[in-house]
Amino acid sequence: MTELGARLREARESKGYTLEDIQQMTKIQKRYLMGIEEGNYDMMPGKFYARAFIKQYAEAIGLQPEELFDTYKNDIPATNSEDLPEKLSRVQTRSNVPQSTSKVFDFIPKLLVALFVIGALLVAWYFLRDQLSDDGSNVQGNNETQVEEKVNDTVEDTTDLMGNDTNAADDGTSGEKEDAKENDKESSEKTEEPVEEEKKQTITAAGTSGIKTTYQVQNAEAFKVELVTTGDSWMEVYNSKNDALFIGMMTDGQTEEIDLGQDSQAYIIIGDSTKTVIKVNGEELKYEIPPANEVRQDFIINYSSEQ
Repeated sequence: MTELGARLREARESKGYTLEDIQQMTKIQKRYLMGIEEGNYDMMPGKFYARAFIKQYAEAIGLQPEELFDTYKNDIPATNSEDLPEKLSRVQTRSNVPQSTSKVFDFIPKLLVALFVIGALLVAWYFLRDQLSDDGSNVQGNNETQVEEKVNDTVEDTTDLMGNDTNAADDGTSGEKEDAKENDKESSEKTEEPVEEEKKQTITAAGTSGIKTTYQVQNAEAFKVELVTTGDSWMEVYNSKNDALFIGMMTDGQTEEIDLGQDSQAYIIIGDSTKTVIKVNGEELKYEIPPANEVRQDFIINYSSEQ
């Protein structure tokens, strides 16, 4: 047993906790807790997990992890980076924009050609319509002249035969009909208010720096993160205030859903990203699978309810 293991066991027993109690509190398997107390780190999934388990064990029994790491650093396995997530970096970079952005630029020339063709068709239709309209106006004008002449002749004959203008009443009726037509025209010209198009959620990758990838979620009414594992993987989820919303080991087939409400950011640490699926409001987050020796990934998800 190492000095660190003895210190942890002594603190646990002084509080009256058993290993089963610590397992229930931290969700760390009992055999890993025994390995920590006995200094047997070879049984752990990796050095990162060993340090994370020690941190969780210490917090569960009221010890300060930083003090233990500093005092017993020779007993604790070292990793490539000493970045256990007590204080997570909020620095976001946009150095490596995903290659999917280049597809948009490839599509622009095709879009311009399509717009040009549509514009040419509209111009041709406009001139053709004017020509047909002019021809129709000439024909209509001639027909109206002939009809008007016949009506005038009929009016004169009717006046001579009956001794009065029988068209006076017709003029009144015609006026009422004209008013009705004007009202119908005004009603038809009233357009309905346009229906606002429903906005759909969008998830875009903003950039990647090292093991950290940043995503932007917009037009979403909720902010729910769902974690699904296809194997054993360590998980940690924090909000914008660095409050821990979930920390623990997830086993094969396990699902965890975290509702961040209207918080603006989620910070997720995945111990083994090759065995993990992340969903935001039911939509799966797309990310590249790293090499086998670099399975850990950190995800920064910025949330906005409006575009």
